[in-house]
Amino acid sequence: MSGQLFLAATPIGNIGDASARLREILVTANVIAAEDSRRAHRLIADLGIVTTAQIWSFYDAVEEAKSPELIGRVLQGETVVVISDAGMPSVSDPGYRLVQEAISKGVRVSVIPGPSAVLAALAVSGLPVDRFSFEGFLPRKSGERRALCESLLHEQRTMVFFEAPHRLVEALVDLEAVFGADRQVVICRELTKTYEEVVRGTLAELILWSNREILGEITLVIAGAQPRPDATPEQWVTLVQTRVEVGETQRDAIAAVARELGVPKRDVYDAVLINQRERKS
Repeated sequence: MSGQLFLAATPIGNIGDASARLREILVTANVIAAEDSRRAHRLIADLGIVTTAQIWSFYDAVEEAKSPELIGRVLQGETVVVISDAGMPSVSDPGYRLVQEAISKGVRVSVIPGPSAVLAALAVSGLPVDRFSFEGFLPRKSGERRALCESLLHEQRTMVFFEAPHRLVEALVDLEAVFGADRQVVICRELTKTYEEVVRGTLAELILWSNREILGEITLVIAGAQPRPDATPEQWVTLVQTRVEVGETQRDAIAAVARELGVPKRDVYDAVLINQRERKS
Protein backbone atom coordinates (compact mmCIF):
# COMPACT_ATOMS: atom_id res chain seq x y z
CA MET A 1 0.00 0.00 0.00
CA SER A 2 1.40 3.37 -1.03
CA GLY A 3 1.56 6.20 1.48
CA GLN A 4 1.52 9.93 0.81
CA LEU A 5 4.06 12.71 0.32
CA PHE A 6 3.01 16.24 1.25
CA LEU A 7 4.72 19.61 0.81
CA ALA A 8 3.26 21.77 3.55
CA ALA A 9 3.51 25.55 3.80
CA THR A 10 4.30 26.95 7.25
CA PRO A 11 3.77 30.48 8.63
CA ILE A 12 6.31 33.08 7.51
CA GLY A 13 6.02 34.91 10.81
CA ASN A 14 2.57 34.92 12.38
CA ILE A 15 1.63 31.54 13.85
CA GLY A 16 -2.02 32.47 13.38
CA ASP A 17 -1.57 31.92 9.65
CA ALA A 18 -1.15 28.15 10.14
CA SER A 19 -3.97 26.28 8.43
CA ALA A 20 -6.15 23.57 9.94
CA ARG A 21 -4.79 21.17 7.32
CA LEU A 22 -1.22 21.91 8.40
CA ARG A 23 -2.09 21.07 12.00
CA GLU A 24 -3.88 17.89 10.95
CA ILE A 25 -1.07 16.60 8.74
CA LEU A 26 1.61 17.27 11.36
CA VAL A 27 -0.41 15.32 13.94
CA THR A 28 -0.99 12.32 11.66
CA ALA A 29 2.34 12.16 9.82
CA ASN A 30 4.77 9.30 10.23
CA VAL A 31 7.79 11.40 9.20
CA ILE A 32 8.28 15.18 9.17
CA ALA A 33 11.24 16.19 7.01
CA ALA A 34 12.17 19.65 8.28
CA GLU A 35 14.69 22.16 7.00
CA ASP A 36 15.63 22.77 10.65
CA SER A 37 14.49 20.16 13.17
CA ARG A 38 14.73 22.65 16.04
CA ARG A 39 12.35 25.03 14.30
CA ALA A 40 10.04 22.12 13.57
CA HIS A 41 9.83 21.27 17.28
CA ARG A 42 9.18 24.95 18.04
CA LEU A 43 6.44 25.11 15.39
CA ILE A 44 4.71 22.05 16.83
CA ALA A 45 4.89 23.54 20.32
CA ASP A 46 3.56 26.91 19.12
CA LEU A 47 0.67 25.18 17.37
CA GLY A 48 -0.21 23.39 20.61
CA ILE A 49 -0.34 19.97 18.95
CA VAL A 50 1.18 16.57 19.71
CA THR A 51 2.68 14.31 17.07
CA THR A 52 4.34 10.91 17.14
CA ALA A 53 6.11 11.57 13.85
CA GLN A 54 9.83 11.10 13.45
CA ILE A 55 11.40 14.48 12.72
CA TRP A 56 14.25 14.38 10.21
CA SER A 57 16.70 17.17 9.46
CA PHE A 58 16.21 17.79 5.76
CA TYR A 59 18.34 20.71 4.59
CA ASP A 60 20.08 21.40 1.28
CA ALA A 61 23.28 19.50 2.01
CA VAL A 62 21.50 16.23 2.86
CA GLU A 63 18.45 16.43 0.59
CA GLU A 64 19.88 14.36 -2.24
CA ALA A 65 21.13 11.63 0.11
CA LYS A 66 17.96 11.38 2.18
CA SER A 67 15.37 11.65 -0.60
CA PRO A 68 15.47 7.96 -1.67
CA GLU A 69 14.93 6.82 1.93
CA LEU A 70 12.01 9.18 2.43
CA ILE A 71 10.38 8.00 -0.79
CA GLY A 72 10.99 4.45 0.42
CA ARG A 73 8.99 5.25 3.54
CA VAL A 74 6.14 6.54 1.38
CA LEU A 75 6.21 3.37 -0.71
CA GLN A 76 5.92 1.39 2.52
CA GLY A 77 2.61 3.12 3.20
CA GLU A 78 3.70 5.97 5.47
CA THR A 79 2.84 9.66 5.36
CA VAL A 80 5.85 11.93 4.87
CA VAL A 81 5.47 15.69 5.29
CA VAL A 82 8.10 18.20 4.15
CA ILE A 83 8.28 21.61 5.81
CA SER A 84 10.74 24.48 5.50
CA ASP A 85 11.57 27.10 8.10
CA ALA A 86 8.89 29.35 6.63
CA GLY A 87 6.67 29.35 3.56
CA MET A 88 6.46 26.70 0.86
CA PRO A 89 9.07 23.92 0.63
CA SER A 90 11.07 23.77 -2.63
CA VAL A 91 10.70 27.54 -3.22
CA SER A 92 14.30 28.57 -2.40
CA ASP A 93 14.16 25.81 0.21
CA PRO A 94 14.70 22.02 0.23
CA GLY A 95 12.11 19.93 -1.58
CA TYR A 96 12.90 20.04 -5.29
CA ARG A 97 15.15 16.95 -5.33
CA LEU A 98 12.68 15.01 -3.22
CA VAL A 99 9.87 15.84 -5.65
CA GLN A 100 12.06 14.66 -8.53
CA GLU A 101 12.73 11.39 -6.69
CA ALA A 102 9.02 10.96 -6.02
CA ILE A 103 8.14 11.50 -9.68
CA SER A 104 10.77 8.99 -10.79
CA LYS A 105 9.22 6.37 -8.49
CA GLY A 106 5.64 7.13 -9.49
CA VAL A 107 4.78 8.62 -6.09
CA ARG A 108 2.05 11.25 -6.04
CA VAL A 109 3.07 14.59 -4.54
CA SER A 110 0.39 16.62 -2.75
CA VAL A 111 0.56 20.15 -1.45
CA ILE A 112 -0.89 21.87 1.60
CA PRO A 113 -0.90 25.51 0.49
CA GLY A 114 -0.41 28.42 2.80
CA PRO A 115 1.78 31.45 3.52
CA SER A 116 4.33 32.61 0.95
CA ALA A 117 6.72 35.53 1.35
CA VAL A 118 6.84 35.93 -2.44
CA LEU A 119 3.09 36.31 -2.88
CA ALA A 120 2.67 38.36 0.30
CA ALA A 121 5.31 40.85 -0.86
CA LEU A 122 3.80 41.08 -4.33
CA ALA A 123 0.34 41.68 -2.91
CA VAL A 124 1.40 44.64 -0.75
CA SER A 125 3.98 46.09 -3.14
CA GLY A 126 1.64 48.15 -5.28
CA LEU A 127 3.65 47.14 -8.35
CA PRO A 128 2.09 45.26 -11.30
CA VAL A 129 1.50 41.62 -10.37
CA ASP A 130 -0.25 40.30 -13.49
CA ARG A 131 3.15 38.96 -14.56
CA PHE A 132 6.16 38.46 -12.30
CA SER A 133 9.37 36.48 -11.90
CA PHE A 134 10.83 35.07 -8.69
CA GLU A 135 14.63 35.18 -8.74
CA GLY A 136 15.41 33.74 -5.30
CA PHE A 137 18.36 35.03 -3.27
CA LEU A 138 20.67 37.53 -4.90
CA PRO A 139 24.28 36.28 -5.26
CA ARG A 140 26.52 37.16 -2.33
CA LYS A 141 29.38 38.62 -4.37
CA SER A 142 29.01 42.01 -6.03
CA GLY A 143 30.32 40.92 -9.41
CA GLU A 144 27.95 37.97 -9.60
CA ARG A 145 25.08 40.17 -8.39
CA ARG A 146 25.70 42.72 -11.12
CA ALA A 147 26.01 40.00 -13.74
CA LEU A 148 22.61 38.63 -12.73
CA CYS A 149 21.09 42.11 -12.83
CA GLU A 150 22.58 42.69 -16.29
CA SER A 151 20.81 39.55 -17.49
CA LEU A 152 17.54 40.97 -16.11
CA LEU A 153 18.01 44.56 -17.30
CA HIS A 154 15.25 44.30 -19.92
CA GLU A 155 12.93 42.04 -17.92
CA GLN A 156 9.52 43.71 -18.10
CA ARG A 157 7.85 41.60 -15.42
CA THR A 158 7.92 42.63 -11.75
CA MET A 159 10.82 40.83 -10.08
CA VAL A 160 11.00 39.37 -6.57
CA PHE A 161 14.24 38.66 -4.71
CA PHE A 162 15.22 37.48 -1.25
CA GLU A 163 18.14 39.18 0.50
CA ALA A 164 19.89 38.97 3.86
CA PRO A 165 19.57 42.16 5.94
CA HIS A 166 23.33 42.61 6.35
CA ARG A 167 23.81 42.63 2.56
CA LEU A 168 20.85 44.87 1.73
CA VAL A 169 22.74 48.15 1.19
CA GLU A 170 25.37 46.55 -1.03
CA ALA A 171 22.66 44.75 -3.01
CA LEU A 172 20.69 47.96 -3.57
CA VAL A 173 23.84 49.76 -4.74
CA ASP A 174 24.49 47.04 -7.33
CA LEU A 175 20.85 47.08 -8.41
CA GLU A 176 21.02 50.85 -8.88
CA ALA A 177 24.24 50.56 -10.90
CA VAL A 178 22.49 48.31 -13.41
CA PHE A 179 18.79 49.26 -13.28
CA GLY A 180 19.27 52.98 -12.65
CA ALA A 181 18.51 55.26 -9.73
CA ASP A 182 14.87 55.80 -10.68
CA ARG A 183 13.75 52.15 -10.83
CA GLN A 184 10.88 51.59 -8.37
CA VAL A 185 11.49 49.08 -5.58
CA VAL A 186 9.64 47.88 -2.49
CA ILE A 187 11.41 46.50 0.58
CA CYS A 188 9.27 44.13 2.64
CA ARG A 189 10.74 43.38 6.05
CA GLU A 190 9.43 40.94 8.66
CA LEU A 191 6.18 40.25 6.80
CA THR A 192 3.28 39.21 9.09
CA LYS A 193 5.43 39.77 12.19
CA THR A 194 5.10 42.38 14.93
CA TYR A 195 7.57 44.79 13.32
CA GLU A 196 6.41 44.32 9.74
CA GLU A 197 7.62 47.14 7.51
CA VAL A 198 6.92 47.89 3.83
CA VAL A 199 8.95 50.73 2.30
CA ARG A 200 8.42 51.98 -1.26
CA GLY A 201 10.51 54.30 -3.41
CA THR A 202 13.24 54.51 -6.03
CA LEU A 203 16.48 52.60 -5.69
CA ALA A 204 18.27 55.87 -4.91
CA GLU A 205 15.78 56.69 -2.14
CA LEU A 206 15.89 53.26 -0.58
CA ILE A 207 19.68 53.16 -0.55
CA LEU A 208 19.52 56.21 1.72
CA TRP A 209 16.76 54.62 3.82
CA SER A 210 18.67 51.36 4.27
CA ASN A 211 21.89 52.95 5.46
CA ARG A 212 21.21 51.88 9.06
CA GLU A 213 20.98 48.68 11.06
CA ILE A 214 18.34 46.44 9.51
CA LEU A 215 17.15 43.19 11.00
CA GLY A 216 14.76 40.46 9.90
CA GLU A 217 13.73 38.70 6.73
CA ILE A 218 13.90 40.82 3.58
CA THR A 219 11.93 40.43 0.36
CA LEU A 220 12.61 42.87 -2.50
CA VAL A 221 10.03 43.63 -5.17
CA ILE A 222 11.42 45.53 -8.15
CA ALA A 223 9.51 47.07 -11.02
CA GLY A 224 10.19 45.61 -14.44
CA ALA A 225 11.77 47.55 -17.28
CA GLN A 226 9.65 49.86 -19.37
CA PRO A 227 9.10 48.63 -22.93
CA ARG A 228 11.45 50.40 -25.34
CA PRO A 229 10.45 51.22 -28.90
CA ASP A 230 12.38 49.32 -31.53
CA ALA A 231 15.43 51.23 -32.73
CA THR A 232 17.00 50.99 -36.16
CA PRO A 233 20.72 50.36 -36.74
CA GLU A 234 21.00 54.02 -37.76
CA GLN A 235 19.65 55.02 -34.37
CA TRP A 236 22.10 52.66 -32.67
CA VAL A 237 24.92 54.51 -34.37
CA THR A 238 23.54 57.89 -33.32
CA LEU A 239 23.31 56.78 -29.70
CA VAL A 240 26.89 55.51 -29.79
CA GLN A 241 28.12 58.77 -31.31
CA THR A 242 26.31 60.78 -28.62
CA ARG A 243 28.10 58.84 -25.91
CA VAL A 244 31.47 59.16 -27.60
CA GLU A 245 30.99 62.94 -27.89
CA VAL A 246 30.66 63.25 -24.10
CA GLY A 247 33.84 61.30 -23.40
CA GLU A 248 33.06 57.57 -23.51
CA THR A 249 35.28 55.26 -25.50
CA GLN A 250 33.66 53.76 -28.57
CA ARG A 251 33.94 50.30 -27.03
CA ASP A 252 32.17 51.35 -23.84
CA ALA A 253 29.55 53.29 -25.81
CA ILE A 254 28.74 50.27 -27.98
CA ALA A 255 28.43 48.03 -24.92
CA ALA A 256 26.16 50.54 -23.14
CA VAL A 257 23.86 51.03 -26.13
CA ALA A 258 23.57 47.29 -26.69
CA ARG A 259 22.72 46.76 -23.04
CA GLU A 260 20.15 49.55 -22.93
CA LEU A 261 18.39 48.45 -26.12
CA GLY A 262 18.62 44.74 -25.45
CA VAL A 263 20.36 43.96 -28.75
CA PRO A 264 23.54 41.94 -29.36
CA LYS A 265 26.70 43.99 -28.87
CA ARG A 266 28.14 42.53 -32.08
CA ASP A 267 25.19 43.93 -34.08
CA VAL A 268 25.77 47.44 -32.72
CA TYR A 269 29.49 47.13 -33.43
CA ASP A 270 28.81 46.05 -37.03
CA ALA A 271 26.40 48.97 -37.51
CA VAL A 272 29.06 51.42 -36.29
CA LEU A 273 31.69 49.90 -38.61
CA ILE A 274 29.36 50.08 -41.62
CA ASN A 275 28.59 53.71 -40.82
CA GLN A 276 32.28 54.57 -40.59
CA ARG A 277 33.04 52.92 -43.91
CA GLU A 278 30.17 54.73 -45.63
CA ARG A 279 31.38 58.08 -44.31
CA LYS A 280 34.89 57.43 -45.67
CA SER A 281 33.68 56.37 -49.11
